[in-house]
Amino acid sequence: MFTYFTSGTCSRQIIFEVDENNKLRNLKFIGGCSGNLQGVARLVEGKDIDEIQKTLQGVICRNNTSCPDQLSRAIEAYKKSKDENK
Repeated sequence: MFTYFTSGTCSRQIIFEVDENNKLRNLKFIGGCSGNLQGVARLVEGKDIDEIQKTLQGVICRNNTSCPDQLSRAIEAYKKSKDENK
């Protein structure tokens, strides 16, 4: 499980796993608009993290970010942590 602490959104954390095929699994947002974020989680389940990151980057709601944008940033942080652990 990877945990990312969000900034500028109603959600406070994003938790997810990435499988051996680079697919996002078990995405959960802590806080935020429950229905919308459950929908986002279902839409991206099993999708390639690079595709998700590219698609959601720059989606703006308030504070010059959004929960989808924060997910793209969480994926970037995950990739960096993975590179650091090599």
